[in-house]
Amino acid sequence: MLNLSSCKAWGTWALSLALISFAPTGHATLESDMEAAIRSVKASQVIGPAEIPLRDQATLKLPAGYVWVPEPAAGQMMRAMGNHPDDREMGLIFPQAEDQSWMVVADYEAAGYIKDDDAKDWNVDDLFKSLKEGTEEANKDRAARGFSELEIVGWVEKPTYDAATHRLVWSMSAKDKGAPLNAPVGINYNTYALGREGYISLNLLTSLSHVNQDKPHVQTLLSALSFKDGKRYADFNASTDKVAEYGLAALVGGLVVKKLGFFALAAGLLAKFAKVIVLGGAAVAGVFSKLFKRKKDQA
Repeated sequence: MLNLSSCKAWGTWALSLALISFAPTGHATLESDMEAAIRSVKASQVIGPAEIPLRDQATLKLPAGYVWVPEPAAGQMMRAMGNHPDDREMGLIFPQAEDQSWMVVADYEAAGYIKDDDAKDWNVDDLFKSLKEGTEEANKDRAARGFSELEIVGWVEKPTYDAATHRLVWSMSAKDKGAPLNAPVGINYNTYALGREGYISLNLLTSLSHVNQDKPHVQTLLSALSFKDGKRYADFNASTDKVAEYGLAALVGGLVVKKLGFFALAAGLLAKFAKVIVLGGAAVAGVFSKLFKRKKDQA
């Protein structure tokens, strides 16, 4: 049974935020769902070093010290946290160390080849405005489902794109709408690797106070990811391949998408960001990670 009184050892605010954000139907339901999710995670986890296939697109050489949780267990855990995973999710990554509290969500979006020309001209202020607008739009769905609305706080790391490796990094902080300034702030530290047929994202979930010490982990994982021959960005064939309807800026704020008139698509991208950040900075994920590994050790 999930021991709620033990949350002090892993950060009281994390579990408190989880109960507020993820449990509109009550604590008992949350606890039961999480217990089932933890059992599923324990049964399917892969401990590094290991080679993890990412669909037919890429391989993740999972280093020692990291734990991979594949589907469907990953989706079960996400649902237990109040999220609605879809066919983009591939799995979750946890730290094996007991003193770390973060989680990475691995997705693949078969969007087609994303042109990166707009990275040279984008305006981070416009991206910020677009992201705030999209979050407000996503809040309508959150409110309708009984979850707290979110409020964008600011950049943690402004968008940067490496044209040589075709990788994008950006990070935004958010909190529950109307929460005091000293309230816990959740972080999505987003990394994207572009391929020929779409992109893979590794989204680090942590807290503002831990982002600097935790982000090297997602950078390590990103470096351990490689697209297969024929699936790389450089393998693009303009005469045969699908080109995405949006550019690189859409992966940050949906800016280009909205300019093209595809607001529904932009809202979907931004809802994806808002959906993941509901995890409350992933310290909650650290609670689960330690819990199922502790139980395994005891067994």
